Amino acid sequence: MSTGDSDTIATTEATPAETGADTTNRRQPFPQGFLDSISTGWAERPDTAPPRRAQAPFAAARRAKLSSLFPGRRLVIPAGSLKQRSNDTDYPFRAHSAFAHLTGWASDSEPDSVLVLDPDGDGHRATLYFRERADRTTPEFYADASIGEFWIGPRPARHGVAADLDIDAAPLADFSAGDEDMVVGEDDDLTRAVSELRLVKDEYEIAQMRLAVDVTARGFDDIVQNLDRAVAHHRGERIVEGVFHLRARSDGHAEGYDTIAASGAHACYLHWTRNDGAVAPGDLILVDAGVEVDSLYTADITRTLPVSGTFTETQRRVYETVREAADAAFALARPGIRFRDVHAAAMEVIAARVAEWGLLPVTAEEALDADRGGHHRRYMVHGTSHHLGIDVHDCAQARREMYYDGVLEPGMVFTIEPGLYFQIDDMTVPEEYRGIGVRIEDDVLVTEDGVENLSAAIPRTADEVEAWIARLKPAG
Repeated sequence: MSTGDSDTIATTEATPAETGADTTNRRQPFPQGFLDSISTGWAERPDTAPPRRAQAPFAAARRAKLSSLFPGRRLVIPAGSLKQRSNDTDYPFRAHSAFAHLTGWASDSEPDSVLVLDPDGDGHRATLYFRERADRTTPEFYADASIGEFWIGPRPARHGVAADLDIDAAPLADFSAGDEDMVVGEDDDLTRAVSELRLVKDEYEIAQMRLAVDVTARGFDDIVQNLDRAVAHHRGERIVEGVFHLRARSDGHAEGYDTIAASGAHACYLHWTRNDGAVAPGDLILVDAGVEVDSLYTADITRTLPVSGTFTETQRRVYETVREAADAAFALARPGIRFRDVHAAAMEVIAARVAEWGLLPVTAEEALDADRGGHHRRYMVHGTSHHLGIDVHDCAQARREMYYDGVLEPGMVFTIEPGLYFQIDDMTVPEEYRGIGVRIEDDVLVTEDGVENLSAAIPRTADEVEAWIARLKPAG
């Protein structure tokens, strides 16, 4: 039996606010018989606490580091709230990255929760405030479609969360904001600090990045195996997207970002996510996709595949140029190198090759001039690298001197992703190039003497990609 004053529910009509009747005309009021019986007849809930999760000590160390940066200040890190998709439907909840990073609660995070670091002696005392599961004698249990357990399933108890995360937990109602609070998303210094805290990954984070890449690799295998299905459908890009989604949801938490499945000329649009085009034999399809695992760490991989299984001569020329640019970036990247120099190494190759092909009005050297050049950027407008982790574009609020102008250190994780994009209506290039878009993107970990390509198991060279497709595509 549930505990509490069930007579209150049994003898009192639920108010419009409790039932939602004041905000919708599709829900009928609860009849008295329902109100009389809904709070009784339930089995006792298990009262055992879960073991401490593996990420908990790492999250505690991150909080300690943040604490040392703001002595005597009260730090507030909100998880965020549900966001409305339409009417009474919300988007799936995903906690703010700083909250997830500092609590370790990951994909289990509850909406509206708040992590607070209160000054305590020379450091801080951490408390996680969240909305506890409702007692079954309350209308929230059966009437609130956003948080009621009758609607969304079991929610965590406070003692269980405290044991799970190894952190003090308190009811959300006990939290009160202070005038002097530093709040992530409102205070620039704190927002910057929680972002820079993720520039160098700890042991747990690196293991999660390896896991995310491994699951993503399986998703790319799925795509190759289903290329014929994509070709057969009038919106084959959606088939590619859907196949990857199945892997992301079955072996991970979700995608870390909207999948780009860009076939033919669509590959020249850097963030093509409509994915409503055909996948035609003879074209290339550029797939940029990454699995976010349950810890919320995500991979970010791009491969460009010849739909028919083999590259044409022009497609191969463009593809191998992009790979050459990536390899130049790999060769340079190591501790002590500035992050922006990785991009410069790739761009030297891009400029040299498009100049050789007669696509530039100047020499490659002139195009690379920082002040008066940039002509080659018409065909690769984006950067070569970005940090990666619990966000696909991780550490984005870090200072420029810590990010773009920062020095590589062991434990950093970032992408290497040069590309070439010749849009279908670009009259500055010969017709044979128009409509070809190629990007090759890998996720790398900075080691003591270089970088490790975490995604090296996914074929990269033109020959390897052709062999990959030949091996996995069903015989037709």
